[in-house]
Amino acid sequence: MKTNRIALFLLAIFIFSGVAVYFKSCQTTSSQESVPQEEITLNPAPDFNADSAYSFVEKQVSFGPRVPNTKAHKECATWLVAKLKQLGCEVSTQDFVATTFDGKKLNATNIIGSINPTATKRILLTAHWDARSVADKDSVDKNKAIDAANDGGSGVGVLLELARSIQEAKTKPNVGVDIIFFDVEDVGEPEDFKGEHGQNSWCLGSQYWASHKHKENYTAYYGINLDMVGAKGAVFPHEGTSMQYAPMIVRNVWDIASRLGYSNLFIDADGGGLVDDHVPVNDVAKIQMIDIIELRPNDPKTFGAYHHTHQDNMSVIDKNTLKAVGQTVLTVLYQE
Repeated sequence: MKTNRIALFLLAIFIFSGVAVYFKSCQTTSSQESVPQEEITLNPAPDFNADSAYSFVEKQVSFGPRVPNTKAHKECATWLVAKLKQLGCEVSTQDFVATTFDGKKLNATNIIGSINPTATKRILLTAHWDARSVADKDSVDKNKAIDAANDGGSGVGVLLELARSIQEAKTKPNVGVDIIFFDVEDVGEPEDFKGEHGQNSWCLGSQYWASHKHKENYTAYYGINLDMVGAKGAVFPHEGTSMQYAPMIVRNVWDIASRLGYSNLFIDADGGGLVDDHVPVNDVAKIQMIDIIELRPNDPKTFGAYHHTHQDNMSVIDKNTLKAVGQTVLTVLYQE
Protein backbone atom coordinates (compact mmCIF):
# COMPACT_ATOMS: atom_id res chain seq x y z
CA MET A 1 0.00 0.00 0.00
CA LYS A 2 0.54 2.89 -1.29
CA THR A 3 -0.60 6.35 -1.21
CA ASN A 4 -2.59 8.71 0.97
CA ARG A 5 -3.22 11.22 -1.82
CA ILE A 6 -6.98 11.83 -1.96
CA ALA A 7 -8.49 13.01 -5.20
CA LEU A 8 -10.62 16.11 -4.75
CA PHE A 9 -13.61 14.52 -6.36
CA LEU A 10 -13.46 11.63 -3.91
CA LEU A 11 -13.40 14.10 -1.06
CA ALA A 12 -16.46 15.83 -2.45
CA ILE A 13 -18.35 12.56 -2.81
CA PHE A 14 -17.27 11.45 0.64
CA ILE A 15 -18.36 14.69 2.32
CA PHE A 16 -21.70 14.65 0.52
CA SER A 17 -22.25 11.00 1.47
CA GLY A 18 -21.37 11.72 5.08
CA VAL A 19 -23.92 14.54 5.24
CA ALA A 20 -26.57 12.31 3.68
CA VAL A 21 -25.87 9.49 6.14
CA TYR A 22 -25.99 12.00 9.02
CA PHE A 23 -29.42 13.33 8.06
CA LYS A 24 -30.72 9.84 7.42
CA SER A 25 -29.54 8.74 10.87
CA CYS A 26 -31.27 11.77 12.40
CA GLN A 27 -34.53 10.79 10.71
CA THR A 28 -34.41 7.22 12.02
CA THR A 29 -33.23 7.93 15.55
CA SER A 30 -36.69 7.96 17.05
CA SER A 31 -37.50 4.43 15.83
CA GLN A 32 -34.16 3.07 17.01
CA GLU A 33 -34.54 4.58 20.48
CA SER A 34 -37.28 2.06 21.31
CA VAL A 35 -34.65 -0.71 21.36
CA PRO A 36 -31.98 0.06 23.98
CA GLN A 37 -28.53 -0.90 22.69
CA GLU A 38 -27.71 -2.92 25.81
CA GLU A 39 -30.54 -5.34 24.99
CA ILE A 40 -29.03 -6.18 21.59
CA THR A 41 -26.51 -8.93 22.25
CA LEU A 42 -23.83 -10.18 19.92
CA ASN A 43 -23.91 -13.77 18.77
CA PRO A 44 -21.05 -15.61 20.47
CA ALA A 45 -17.93 -16.18 18.37
CA PRO A 46 -14.91 -18.41 18.98
CA ASP A 47 -11.96 -16.98 20.85
CA PHE A 48 -9.31 -15.57 18.52
CA ASN A 49 -5.87 -16.83 19.57
CA ALA A 50 -3.35 -14.00 19.19
CA ASP A 51 -0.41 -16.30 19.98
CA SER A 52 -1.34 -18.48 17.02
CA ALA A 53 -1.80 -15.46 14.73
CA TYR A 54 1.62 -14.18 15.81
CA SER A 55 3.20 -17.53 14.92
CA PHE A 56 1.64 -17.37 11.46
CA VAL A 57 3.20 -13.94 10.90
CA GLU A 58 6.52 -15.22 12.20
CA LYS A 59 6.43 -18.20 9.85
CA GLN A 60 5.96 -15.95 6.81
CA VAL A 61 8.89 -13.76 7.85
CA SER A 62 11.07 -16.85 8.34
CA PHE A 63 11.02 -17.50 4.58
CA GLY A 64 12.65 -14.13 3.96
CA PRO A 65 11.10 -11.25 2.02
CA ARG A 66 8.26 -12.67 -0.09
CA VAL A 67 9.23 -10.83 -3.25
CA PRO A 68 7.97 -12.30 -6.55
CA ASN A 69 10.55 -14.19 -8.64
CA THR A 70 12.45 -15.29 -5.50
CA LYS A 71 12.84 -18.57 -3.64
CA ALA A 72 11.24 -17.11 -0.50
CA HIS A 73 8.15 -16.14 -2.47
CA LYS A 74 7.74 -19.63 -3.95
CA GLU A 75 8.30 -21.37 -0.62
CA CYS A 76 5.84 -19.14 1.20
CA ALA A 77 3.19 -19.70 -1.48
CA THR A 78 3.56 -23.47 -1.09
CA TRP A 79 3.21 -23.14 2.67
CA LEU A 80 0.14 -20.89 2.44
CA VAL A 81 -1.64 -23.32 0.13
CA ALA A 82 -0.82 -26.27 2.38
CA LYS A 83 -1.84 -24.38 5.53
CA LEU A 84 -5.21 -23.34 4.11
CA LYS A 85 -5.90 -26.95 3.12
CA GLN A 86 -4.89 -28.10 6.59
CA LEU A 87 -7.35 -25.59 8.05
CA GLY A 88 -10.21 -27.14 6.07
CA CYS A 89 -10.43 -24.71 3.17
CA GLU A 90 -11.15 -25.55 -0.44
CA VAL A 91 -8.07 -24.03 -2.09
CA SER A 92 -7.37 -22.69 -5.55
CA THR A 93 -4.68 -20.45 -7.00
CA GLN A 94 -4.35 -17.90 -9.78
CA ASP A 95 -0.96 -17.75 -11.47
CA PHE A 96 -0.39 -14.71 -13.66
CA VAL A 97 2.36 -12.43 -14.91
CA ALA A 98 2.25 -8.90 -13.55
CA THR A 99 3.96 -5.92 -15.15
CA THR A 100 5.32 -3.28 -12.76
CA PHE A 101 5.41 0.49 -13.28
CA ASP A 102 8.97 0.18 -14.63
CA GLY A 103 8.21 -2.70 -17.01
CA LYS A 104 9.44 -5.65 -14.93
CA LYS A 105 7.64 -8.97 -15.33
CA LEU A 106 6.75 -10.74 -12.09
CA ASN A 107 5.45 -14.29 -11.68
CA ALA A 108 2.59 -13.78 -9.24
CA THR A 109 0.04 -15.96 -7.46
CA ASN A 110 -3.26 -15.14 -5.80
CA ILE A 111 -4.23 -17.78 -3.24
CA ILE A 112 -7.89 -18.48 -2.45
CA GLY A 113 -9.25 -20.53 0.45
CA SER A 114 -13.00 -21.11 0.78
CA ILE A 115 -14.84 -22.11 3.95
CA ASN A 116 -18.28 -23.67 3.48
CA PRO A 117 -17.92 -23.39 -0.31
CA THR A 118 -21.52 -24.42 -1.08
CA ALA A 119 -23.11 -21.58 0.91
CA THR A 120 -24.91 -19.02 -1.23
CA LYS A 121 -24.29 -16.01 1.01
CA ARG A 122 -20.55 -15.30 1.13
CA ILE A 123 -18.24 -12.87 2.91
CA LEU A 124 -14.90 -12.00 1.28
CA LEU A 125 -11.83 -11.48 3.48
CA THR A 126 -8.52 -10.44 1.93
CA ALA A 127 -4.93 -9.42 2.65
CA HIS A 128 -1.80 -9.15 0.55
CA TRP A 129 1.02 -11.63 1.12
CA ASP A 130 3.87 -10.16 -0.92
CA ALA A 131 6.73 -8.12 0.57
CA ARG A 132 8.07 -4.76 -0.59
CA SER A 133 11.20 -5.28 -2.71
CA VAL A 134 12.79 -1.99 -1.63
CA ALA A 135 13.09 -0.11 1.67
CA ASP A 136 12.43 3.19 -0.03
CA LYS A 137 11.64 5.08 3.19
CA ASP A 138 14.77 3.87 4.99
CA SER A 139 18.09 5.68 5.32
CA VAL A 140 20.12 2.47 4.82
CA ASP A 141 19.91 -0.42 2.36
CA LYS A 142 17.13 1.34 0.48
CA ASN A 143 17.39 -1.05 -2.45
CA LYS A 144 17.02 -4.21 -0.37
CA ALA A 145 13.76 -6.02 0.32
CA ILE A 146 12.08 -5.77 3.72
CA ASP A 147 10.67 -8.46 6.02
CA ALA A 148 7.16 -6.95 5.71
CA ALA A 149 6.02 -8.43 9.00
CA ASN A 150 3.21 -5.92 9.38
CA ASP A 151 2.71 -4.61 5.84
CA GLY A 152 1.55 -7.90 4.44
CA GLY A 153 2.35 -10.54 7.05
CA SER A 154 -0.05 -9.37 9.76
CA GLY A 155 -3.20 -9.50 7.63
CA VAL A 156 -2.36 -12.98 6.39
CA GLY A 157 -1.62 -14.14 9.93
CA VAL A 158 -4.98 -12.86 11.18
CA LEU A 159 -6.90 -14.57 8.37
CA LEU A 160 -5.10 -17.88 8.87
CA GLU A 161 -5.96 -17.81 12.56
CA LEU A 162 -9.53 -16.88 11.73
CA ALA A 163 -9.76 -19.99 9.51
CA ARG A 164 -8.26 -22.11 12.30
CA SER A 165 -10.75 -20.70 14.83
CA ILE A 166 -13.69 -21.55 12.60
CA GLN A 167 -12.35 -25.04 11.84
CA GLU A 168 -12.10 -25.90 15.55
CA ALA A 169 -15.34 -24.21 16.62
CA LYS A 170 -18.37 -26.30 17.53
CA THR A 171 -20.64 -23.69 15.95
CA LYS A 172 -19.83 -22.45 12.46
CA PRO A 173 -20.86 -19.11 10.94
CA ASN A 174 -24.05 -19.17 8.87
CA VAL A 175 -22.26 -17.93 5.75
CA GLY A 176 -19.53 -19.03 3.41
CA VAL A 177 -16.19 -17.29 3.80
CA ASP A 178 -13.67 -16.73 1.03
CA ILE A 179 -10.12 -15.81 2.05
CA ILE A 180 -7.92 -14.37 -0.68
CA PHE A 181 -4.23 -13.63 -0.30
CA PHE A 182 -3.50 -11.11 -3.04
CA ASP A 183 -0.02 -11.00 -4.55
CA VAL A 184 1.98 -8.03 -5.94
CA GLU A 185 0.13 -5.42 -3.94
CA ASP A 186 3.25 -3.58 -2.83
CA VAL A 187 5.12 -3.12 -6.13
CA GLY A 188 4.35 0.54 -6.81
CA GLU A 189 6.76 3.42 -7.35
CA PRO A 190 9.39 4.12 -4.67
CA GLU A 191 9.01 7.16 -2.44
CA ASP A 192 11.65 9.17 -4.35
CA PHE A 193 10.28 8.31 -7.80
CA LYS A 194 10.68 11.29 -10.11
CA GLY A 195 7.89 10.45 -12.51
CA GLU A 196 4.15 10.59 -12.04
CA HIS A 197 2.78 8.31 -9.31
CA GLY A 198 -0.02 6.20 -10.70
CA GLN A 199 -2.56 4.36 -8.57
CA ASN A 200 -2.70 1.46 -11.01
CA SER A 201 0.91 0.49 -10.24
CA TRP A 202 -0.21 -0.80 -6.83
CA CYS A 203 -2.54 -3.68 -5.99
CA LEU A 204 -1.80 -5.71 -9.12
CA GLY A 205 -3.05 -8.96 -7.60
CA SER A 206 -6.44 -7.59 -6.65
CA GLN A 207 -6.70 -5.85 -10.01
CA TYR A 208 -6.13 -9.20 -11.71
CA TRP A 209 -8.63 -11.05 -9.49
CA ALA A 210 -11.30 -8.39 -9.92
CA SER A 211 -11.15 -8.94 -13.70
CA HIS A 212 -10.63 -12.73 -13.49
CA LYS A 213 -12.61 -14.00 -10.51
CA HIS A 214 -11.70 -17.46 -9.27
CA LYS A 215 -15.28 -18.61 -9.96
CA GLU A 216 -17.49 -17.46 -12.78
CA ASN A 217 -20.11 -14.95 -11.64
CA TYR A 218 -18.67 -14.98 -8.13
CA THR A 219 -20.07 -12.38 -5.78
CA ALA A 220 -20.07 -11.72 -2.05
CA TYR A 221 -22.40 -9.93 0.33
CA TYR A 222 -19.50 -7.66 1.28
CA GLY A 223 -15.75 -7.79 1.87
CA ILE A 224 -13.14 -6.71 4.41
CA ASN A 225 -9.51 -6.12 3.49
CA LEU A 226 -6.83 -6.27 6.20
CA ASP A 227 -3.59 -4.33 5.72
CA MET A 228 -1.03 -3.45 8.40
CA VAL A 229 -3.14 -4.77 11.28
CA GLY A 230 -0.53 -5.93 13.79
CA ALA A 231 1.73 -3.08 14.88
CA LYS A 232 2.28 -1.75 18.39
CA GLY A 233 0.36 1.46 18.92
CA ALA A 234 -1.75 1.04 15.79
CA VAL A 235 -5.11 2.76 15.45
CA PHE A 236 -7.76 2.19 12.81
CA PRO A 237 -9.90 5.19 11.91
CA HIS A 238 -12.56 5.02 9.20
CA GLU A 239 -10.56 4.77 5.97
CA GLY A 240 -11.87 7.41 3.57
CA THR A 241 -12.35 5.33 0.44
CA SER A 242 -14.21 2.69 2.46
CA MET A 243 -16.55 5.41 3.69
CA GLN A 244 -17.19 6.40 0.10
CA TYR A 245 -18.00 2.84 -1.02
CA ALA A 246 -19.56 1.22 2.04
CA PRO A 247 -20.14 3.54 5.03
CA MET A 248 -22.73 1.29 6.67
CA ILE A 249 -20.36 -1.68 6.64
CA VAL A 250 -17.63 0.46 8.20
CA ARG A 251 -19.95 1.63 10.95
CA ASN A 252 -21.17 -1.89 11.66
CA VAL A 253 -17.64 -3.27 12.00
CA TRP A 254 -16.50 -0.36 14.17
CA ASP A 255 -19.61 -0.70 16.35
CA ILE A 256 -18.86 -4.39 16.95
CA ALA A 257 -15.23 -3.55 17.76
CA SER A 258 -16.41 -0.98 20.29
CA ARG A 259 -18.82 -3.41 21.92
CA LEU A 260 -15.96 -5.89 22.24
CA GLY A 261 -13.89 -3.27 24.07
CA TYR A 262 -11.58 -2.23 21.23
CA SER A 263 -12.68 1.37 20.70
CA ASN A 264 -9.16 2.51 21.65
CA LEU A 265 -7.93 0.90 18.40
CA PHE A 266 -11.00 1.17 16.18
CA ILE A 267 -11.34 4.88 16.73
CA ASP A 268 -14.42 6.87 15.80
CA ALA A 269 -12.60 9.25 13.47
CA ASP A 270 -12.19 9.67 9.74
CA GLY A 271 -8.86 8.89 8.10
CA GLY A 272 -7.49 9.58 4.64
CA GLY A 273 -8.62 7.82 1.50
CA LEU A 274 -6.21 5.22 0.16
CA VAL A 275 -5.43 3.14 -2.89
CA ASP A 276 -5.45 -0.40 -1.52
CA ASP A 277 -6.76 -3.82 -2.50
CA HIS A 278 -10.35 -2.87 -1.69
CA VAL A 279 -10.43 -0.35 -4.56
CA PRO A 280 -10.44 -2.78 -7.54
CA VAL A 281 -12.79 -5.09 -5.63
CA ASN A 282 -15.26 -2.21 -5.37
CA ASP A 283 -14.64 -0.61 -8.75
CA VAL A 284 -14.20 -3.65 -10.99
CA ALA A 285 -15.61 -6.66 -9.13
CA LYS A 286 -18.56 -4.58 -7.88
CA ILE A 287 -18.39 -6.02 -4.36
CA GLN A 288 -18.65 -3.60 -1.47
CA MET A 289 -15.39 -3.90 0.47
CA ILE A 290 -13.90 -1.89 3.31
CA ASP A 291 -10.30 -1.54 4.45
CA ILE A 292 -9.11 -2.06 8.01
CA ILE A 293 -5.71 -0.39 7.90
CA GLU A 294 -3.43 1.43 10.30
CA LEU A 295 -3.64 5.19 9.86
CA ARG A 296 -2.18 7.56 12.44
CA PRO A 297 -4.06 10.88 12.49
CA ASN A 298 -1.97 13.98 13.06
CA ASP A 299 1.26 12.02 12.56
CA PRO A 300 3.51 13.01 9.64
CA LYS A 301 4.33 9.31 9.27
CA THR A 302 0.80 8.21 8.53
CA PHE A 303 1.55 4.49 8.50
CA GLY A 304 4.08 4.46 11.32
CA ALA A 305 7.85 4.94 11.32
CA TYR A 306 8.43 1.34 10.26
CA HIS A 307 6.50 1.63 6.98
CA HIS A 308 8.55 0.57 3.94
CA THR A 309 11.71 0.36 6.04
CA HIS A 310 13.72 -2.50 7.50
CA GLN A 311 12.04 -1.76 10.83
CA ASP A 312 8.99 -3.61 9.52
CA ASN A 313 10.08 -6.82 11.22
CA MET A 314 8.74 -8.99 14.03
CA SER A 315 9.73 -6.38 16.62
CA VAL A 316 6.79 -4.17 15.57
CA ILE A 317 4.18 -6.92 15.85
CA ASP A 318 1.92 -6.71 18.91
CA LYS A 319 -0.35 -9.59 19.91
CA ASN A 320 -2.86 -7.19 21.44
CA THR A 321 -3.36 -5.50 18.07
CA LEU A 322 -3.69 -8.86 16.29
CA LYS A 323 -6.25 -9.90 18.91
CA ALA A 324 -8.36 -6.75 18.51
CA VAL A 325 -8.54 -7.03 14.73
CA GLY A 326 -8.95 -10.79 14.61
CA GLN A 327 -11.65 -10.98 17.30
CA THR A 328 -13.56 -8.14 15.68
CA VAL A 329 -13.60 -9.69 12.20
CA LEU A 330 -14.42 -13.14 13.60
CA THR A 331 -17.33 -11.69 15.58
CA VAL A 332 -18.57 -9.84 12.50
CA LEU A 333 -18.82 -13.17 10.66
CA TYR A 334 -20.87 -14.73 13.47
CA GLN A 335 -23.46 -11.96 13.29
CA GLU A 336 -24.50 -13.01 9.78
